[in-house]
Amino acid sequence: MKVNQDCRYFRGDIPCPYHKSEGVECADCSYYDPIKEKILIIKLGAAGDVIRTTPILRRLKKEFPNAHITWLTHSPELVPADWVDEIFPFDLAHSLLLQAGAFDIVYNLDKDFEACALADLISAHEKKGFILNSDNNKCKPADKAAEHKFLTGVFDSLNKQNKKSYPEEIFEICDFEFSGEKYILNNFSEYAAEWKIKEKKPLIGLNTGCGGRWTSRLWPEEYWVELAKRLKKDGKGVLLLGGPDEHEKNKRIARKSGASYLGHFPLRKFINLVDQCDLVVTAVTMAMHITIGLNKKIVLFNNIFNKHEFELYGLGEILEPEMECDCYFSPTCPDECMRSLRVDTVFETCTRLLGE
Repeated sequence: MKVNQDCRYFRGDIPCPYHKSEGVECADCSYYDPIKEKILIIKLGAAGDVIRTTPILRRLKKEFPNAHITWLTHSPELVPADWVDEIFPFDLAHSLLLQAGAFDIVYNLDKDFEACALADLISAHEKKGFILNSDNNKCKPADKAAEHKFLTGVFDSLNKQNKKSYPEEIFEICDFEFSGEKYILNNFSEYAAEWKIKEKKPLIGLNTGCGGRWTSRLWPEEYWVELAKRLKKDGKGVLLLGGPDEHEKNKRIARKSGASYLGHFPLRKFINLVDQCDLVVTAVTMAMHITIGLNKKIVLFNNIFNKHEFELYGLGEILEPEMECDCYFSPTCPDECMRSLRVDTVFETCTRLLGE
């Protein structure tokens, strides 16, 4: 009996979906879709990095329309299932499976040592991105295309000079030219009916946190209160956003400003909550990438990163402190430079973006 083992729908351990639903067999199957290339993407995390790596799928589908694509990650729920054939969580079982197989191209877009080590062990005709340096068990570029991204991660001086956005760098690593390809993100619309938001439109989301490690990025709590009050007075709806770390702070801001706060939620539900907003004000966090992925307008606060790293796709503006500060890539800022980013500036930027 003929078996099309190169077919996209072939499972091996169980019948394919079309044999199961229609009884067709390989010898005369109209659904036969032969795989030409096998591609593996290794992008483990963090979650925001996974989201902002999804534009590469648009180019891979264009260059390799008959490819079978596998993605290995810490955040499988964020990888677009309609664009990827197999989504693997990073665990022992799937790592062993990948090592036993073979690929035409492996794109390791992570510098994490475990990602580099696995990329080294997997059999592939071509490896792009980062692999392990056996001399010191550290990351090294797989080829010249990855050298720029490697060096900007090693030297702050080069990072400050960089004019390329993250998508540009990722495309360059993969030997492509970035042409404005956008993020791909599911809005998890199944949650949309659950929200009871008693706010006017347009609705502005204020994402008030930035995680516990990089507190240098925090905007003062009293500034959030003042911004929320001014936006509401101007006839805008205001919704406070955040995770468990911001819960008590957001309750205080809501109480003092009259803004709405619905609580914190699991990732998928949080993504859909952001989707209810027309514009989001946020620091450089996962919420930033969610906002961009949902094609929402954005006001982005930045003080410790190279602003050229962020591709906003024309959706908004980056605001930085007015004072000069040397807290580049620093977890804390002794000068509290974010205090010099005035509420007036943020309010005026929100108003202008919503009017465009």
